[in-house]
Amino acid sequence: MTPQSIPAQATKPANTEHRYVITHEELPLSCPMPDMALWNSHPRVYLAIEDEGGESVCPYCGAHYVLKD
Repeated sequence: MTPQSIPAQATKPANTEHRYVITHEELPLSCPMPDMALWNSHPRVYLAIEDEGGESVCPYCGAHYVLKD
C-alpha cells in the first residue's frame, strides 16, 4: 500500500464490527484498516490472512477478517 492509497480522512469508525469481509484489493490487511479512524482505536497491526487460510483475527480487538475470493 502506498501513501497515496491511504485516505486523507478516515471515513469509517474503527472496531465497530466483529466480522469484516475483505477483498484482495484491500491487502495488505491491517486492523484497523486504513479507511478507519484511529483516534479511538488500538495501534495498527498488520495481519497475515493469505497464509492463514483466508481468515485472521486481530489480537487487540478480536475482529475476524475473512478474505473473499
